[in-house]
Amino acid sequence: MASKLVSKLFRPHVFTQLASPRSGCMFRGKAAAAVAVVGTRHSSSDPPPEKISRYPIPYRKDLPYDIVELMEEVESKGGFLPNVFKVLSHRPAEFRAFFAYYNELMNKETGRLTKADRELIVVATSIHNKCLYCVVSHSALHRIYSKKPTLSDQVIVNYENAELSPRERAILDFAMAVCRCDTITEQHFKSLEEVGFDHEDAWDIAAIAAFFAMSNRLAHLTDMRPNLEFYNMGRVPRDKSKDK
Repeated sequence: MASKLVSKLFRPHVFTQLASPRSGCMFRGKAAAAVAVVGTRHSSSDPPPEKISRYPIPYRKDLPYDIVELMEEVESKGGFLPNVFKVLSHRPAEFRAFFAYYNELMNKETGRLTKADRELIVVATSIHNKCLYCVVSHSALHRIYSKKPTLSDQVIVNYENAELSPRERAILDFAMAVCRCDTITEQHFKSLEEVGFDHEDAWDIAAIAAFFAMSNRLAHLTDMRPNLEFYNMGRVPRDKSKDK
């Protein structure tokens, strides 16, 4: 189960495009090291090196095997483990439910929303909810999926002034109406239909906005901090010649 879930949660082509916040060079060393130890159970008794949550972060040796397996596979594919995995592992049953629903919303292969569309919804609604973790991490994913290194930054400041296509603007208008708990009317659906979306797509947009409203509030509760790696992801093109 963990293997199938991680293959959808974190596509290899996304997390190989990581930039080192220290040097600005493409992030490769940690990824290679992590791949070398995939399958090895981590059982360090050392405390976490940085403060990423106000709740205790469990040691991996104390976690259920399926959660550790998922963590190790994510880390091996991406070169680092996003802090949301560490923080939510405080409650294993809720961890499983969270990532199962996340996967259904963000990695489904039906509907008209692209991966970049989904990430942009998270960015726009998370800035409204003042969630540092989700803004930083999902801006990084949007830059990777969209190949647009500045659009998510524009949305963070003010999506209404961002260089959005009519399609993207309709998506965010609808998502923000859900995020703000506006009364949803037929006009909201009509605005989506004018750019090619149907009622099922509207559900997808609303579900993402609603799910991340919950996620944003958990991040506030726990004082969840984004990994430094996220800040530079997707800002500069990957130098493929160095991969050789």
